[in-house]
Amino acid sequence: MMRYLSSSILIIVSVYWFFATSALAMDPGSDFREWLKNLQIEAISAGVSQETLEAALADLREPLPRVIELDRKQPEFTQTIEDYVAARVSEKRIADGRRMLSRYPTWLGRVEKKYGVQRRFIVALWGIETNFGKHTGSFPVIHSLATLAHDGRRSTYFRKELIDALHILDAGHIRLKRMKGSWAGAMGQCQFMPSSFRSYATDADGDGRIDIWSSIPDVLASAANYLKEFGWEYDQTWGHQVVVPENFDRTLVGLNTRLPLSRWQALGVRRSDGKALPRSDFDASLISANDFGGPFYLVYNNFKVLLDWNRSKAFAVAVGALSDRIITKSEMSLESTPGN
Repeated sequence: MMRYLSSSILIIVSVYWFFATSALAMDPGSDFREWLKNLQIEAISAGVSQETLEAALADLREPLPRVIELDRKQPEFTQTIEDYVAARVSEKRIADGRRMLSRYPTWLGRVEKKYGVQRRFIVALWGIETNFGKHTGSFPVIHSLATLAHDGRRSTYFRKELIDALHILDAGHIRLKRMKGSWAGAMGQCQFMPSSFRSYATDADGDGRIDIWSSIPDVLASAANYLKEFGWEYDQTWGHQVVVPENFDRTLVGLNTRLPLSRWQALGVRRSDGKALPRSDFDASLISANDFGGPFYLVYNNFKVLLDWNRSKAFAVAVGALSDRIITKSEMSLESTPGN
């Protein structure tokens, strides 16, 4: 009798499993919705309100296919640094950067004084990241992050970012419908990930909310605060394009080698126009854009801070190059940056 009963139970379980797995196959969002239920438990334990969770997750039925596609098919970086910089430091962007400098002198002055970051770098970052707020992304941040956190490839990272994004909503900094960004969850005119927002974004205009989507003071101050916290030095620039002797020792190339400018001068390194290096004895590293074939750049500590913002050398060079182009030589001299 017990043997027949066990067989019956096995059959029932098997039938249930068959229909359950068939239902999941017919509804690919089922697993996603179950995953969201577990996420809600974690978010509540992290202090996110039930009201915010219900509003933020109510319309999430399944992962966003386009986000998965973009994550899987990120193009290999095939542009040279020269091409990357040329595409982003255009005459149009230089002119727009100069307009931003003249449009917001008061706020840029306040931010520069408070955080110790030259205004030209703040504007240059703004320009390279989102073309001064014109291209901030149209993906719903919560849905994008939930898709990536559920996907599994980098689930731990994106799960934390999702919880941080929910905290931002919960604090009332932005409405859900306006919380848009890149497919990977970078938000606003300075493209902060939610964790960066919570750590470095600033309410500069004093309205009680941090709005990096539409408040220019908040955008400028948030970018400057990020750079300050990562060690920006006001008495230095980012670096210079340089030329090296024909038989230069390539083992000295790389961010791990730091030498005083006087030492680089003695080794035959010169500015790109052949002139001597600055007399200030800052430490600098020599980097090569393309497998030691040049162009070469001598870069200071601030270049490494730009790499903390974005790990691409091409990005950091583009920001530096744009910052150099949007101000005149006389304006640059007024910064009192000996490394120029």
